[in-house]
Amino acid sequence: MITDPIADFLTRVRNAVNAKHRIVEVPASNTKKAITKILFEKGYILNYKFVEEGPQGTIKIALKYHPVTKQSAIVTIDRVSRPGLRRYADAENLPRVMNGLGIAIISTSRGIMTDKEARQLHIGGEVLCYVS
Repeated sequence: MITDPIADFLTRVRNAVNAKHRIVEVPASNTKKAITKILFEKGYILNYKFVEEGPQGTIKIALKYHPVTKQSAIVTIDRVSRPGLRRYADAENLPRVMNGLGIAIISTSRGIMTDKEARQLHIGGEVLCYVS
């Protein structure tokens, strides 16, 4: 049993990037699907596919690398809020990752979104992770 499925998701992606894998498979959930969509929209992953087989389903993520230098688009991906210590931020105190070059993924009352979108809507929430 996994006590923190989001941390497991981020660790699988981080390990795949470090091992230079092209595709990584993770068990699916609605939160993980939303995080995957944000990573795709912001250009951190090449593509993704939701496979609905079995009781839970899986997410296949195609990782993105620079064609010449083989450098990954994801440099760091870190969990912020965890089950033992939840991290919340209101609209005025939302974190900036690398002075705006990275993104923070926030779980709000209107769904999961980036820090920039939450700042525009003037809502706060739980800070899930930082990606740069």
